[in-house]
Amino acid sequence: MTIHTLLEQKHMTKYSLSKNSGVPYTTVNDICNGKAELIKCTAETVYKLASTLDITMESLLKSYLAERSSFELFKSHVCHTLKELGDIDFIIQTLEDDDITKYYERKWFAESLYLLAMLDYISNQNKIPLCSKYDAYRKCRLKDTIFPASIRAEAAVTNNTQILEQAKQEALPEFMRFNIVESEVRNVV
Repeated sequence: MTIHTLLEQKHMTKYSLSKNSGVPYTTVNDICNGKAELIKCTAETVYKLASTLDITMESLLKSYLAERSSFELFKSHVCHTLKELGDIDFIIQTLEDDDITKYYERKWFAESLYLLAMLDYISNQNKIPLCSKYDAYRKCRLKDTIFPASIRAEAAVTNNTQILEQAKQEALPEFMRFNIVESEVRNVV
């Protein structure tokens, strides 16, 4: 859980966190805005913040320690999770874990929007209303189009950019809304 999320839950401001913990406001602000990494702060700083937020140092650092894998690996993991859990359990787990928000807060926009696209796609396939909690994210769009590695490779090898355009036209609308080209999410091995 990020400091920003904890502050919201505890109805606390960055200023009050700074004042109560003794950590300079600029440090707290930089951590919250992603300009400074909590994992690179001194143990004393982490301890002061964790104590003030009434959370263990380990719990505070946990959300900041996650390594970001390649986007292709992330997509594969999501598709395999869907296959293993099935549609309904995938929807339930995704909503309960709230990774869409967690990724977004980390500024992992591609992962956040891919997972939201998957949630929307599976919800639509099962005629389940979309979760309104993510309506603000549904207005977002990645600046650059993300194509599957296989499509990019084929276009590069054949020197044919028409392959990219065809992939866009065949992409699932729930994914294209975010500028992510995805046409097959169920055919995983």
